Amino acid sequence: MSKLRRSLIGLSLAGGMICGTAVGAGGYAVYTSDSEYADVLEGLKMAIQERGLYINNVMNMGEMLERTGKDLGTDTPLYAQAESIEFCSAVLSREMSTENPAWVVNCPFIIAVYTLPEEAGTTYVAHREIPADQVESSPAMAKVADMLKAISEAAVAW
Repeated sequence: MSKLRRSLIGLSLAGGMICGTAVGAGGYAVYTSDSEYADVLEGLKMAIQERGLYINNVMNMGEMLERTGKDLGTDTPLYAQAESIEFCSAVLSREMSTENPAWVVNCPFIIAVYTLPEEAGTTYVAHREIPADQVESSPAMAKVADMLKAISEAAVAW
């Protein structure tokens, strides 16, 4: 990460750009920011790429849900904007699958960025949370949990 980018993130943190972290029901970590959606999305992409990770896909979930909602007879928007980023770490995927072959279900990793129609000025970043028992018992899953948290925190600090 460049010195300028680190400085900007530091200023953002000091200036209260990160509004907080909340863990939602069902094992999801949700982070909030008062930064613009496009900035948080760009911050997420940069945070992933700066760690040498490969972005597999960017899915426009907001558009898809709006389109399918109309097909289902509802036009109530769920999101103002919503995109999910799929990415991979060959190293972490191999480590966690070596520890437990069933953990392949965690690949690819996904972090979403979204805004809600009724909450102008707030951008959310969310990812599945790794269960505490897995974090405590598995070095690989602890690394995955740390990576998801660090990337999400970097995105909301953008």
